[in-house]
Amino acid sequence: MIRLIKRYGSRKLYDTEESRYVSLEELAGWIRHGQEIRVVDNKTGEDVTSQTLTQIISEEGRRGASILPNELLHELIRLGEEAVTSGVEHVQTKVDRLVKASIDRLGPVRKAREEMARLQERLAELENALKELEGQETEAKAPAGKTAAKTSGTRSRKTSTGAKGTATGKA
Repeated sequence: MIRLIKRYGSRKLYDTEESRYVSLEELAGWIRHGQEIRVVDNKTGEDVTSQTLTQIISEEGRRGASILPNELLHELIRLGEEAVTSGVEHVQTKVDRLVKASIDRLGPVRKAREEMARLQERLAELENALKELEGQETEAKAPAGKTAAKTSGTRSRKTSTGAKGTATGKA
């Protein structure tokens, strides 16, 4: 959430969230910790965030804690707003490339997961088909075994009867 700061004519900064005055150093600390701020002129309602952020950078430079290289500062002054706009576009282009590269890396992972899911489904289908085949074999063996026993018993009787009959006939 963006934190609203009101800037008064006396250049005092008022944090509407905590209902107190704050310093540029505090704003810089919040920003370093990821807080977004919006600074508005209390009298006109005009957004003065850019000026305030520039002032933070300037104050840090005066204290010897320059966070921007001199070359960049020179370019910013030479090109003015155009440099900032092109710099933002450059950063956006780099971020877009990074995101695209990340997605490209994730693409094969997603495809592999989809393929894995298809293989698991196919394996389940094959296991079910195998169980069905095993069930059919069991059913086929049980009646076939009884039939085979009956048939072999009948054959044995016929053979023994035949043999007896033949033996009897001959005797």
